[in-house]
Amino acid sequence: MSIKKQFLKSKDMFKVTWSIDKNVAMDAENITLSGDFNDWSLKSDSFSKMKNGTFKLTKELPKGKEYQFRYLVNGKRWINEEEADRYVSNRISNEMNCVISL
Repeated sequence: MSIKKQFLKSKDMFKVTWSIDKNVAMDAENITLSGDFNDWSLKSDSFSKMKNGTFKLTKELPKGKEYQFRYLVNGKRWINEEEADRYVSNRISNEMNCVISL
């Protein structure tokens, strides 16, 4: 898994690309990105599955903020990003949310 951050001077935003390796995704048919930037939607930010089995998603987010997020695999299993900037307690369950700082 990985997160790539690219600052866009013309928009004062970051272009963030999330990648999930096929070994981590295992039997995934679909993966969505759910976080406070999309009101924790379970459907609005779907990853694209590449020919090599890797899943990728690119999204533009405003700079100067921190965002919590998690990945939802096949609509059932939550996984976290290994390269998150940090983790915070999840108020709904005993699990942790990932945090990205821009």
